[in-house]
Amino acid sequence: MKCVVCHGDQIEKQDVSEEFAAGKDIVCFSVRVPVCRTCGERYYDRRTMRLLEEMEQKVREGNAQLREVGKVLACA
Repeated sequence: MKCVVCHGDQIEKQDVSEEFAAGKDIVCFSVRVPVCRTCGERYYDRRTMRLLEEMEQKVREGNAQLREVGKVLACA
């Protein structure tokens, strides 16, 4: 497989962190996808996209098991 962005051929599966907003919070979700080692382009198959969409839906409905991993503070 060649990268569609840089045409490199060093594409390997890696664990990456995807994020989406949930109200004022950010939810991080780890997935394993092919990533170009040259430019960083990520490739998502239908199964992975469905998994991300299902997780986002669960969070919106309040059905996801989430744990707090830190805080973000803003100056007033």
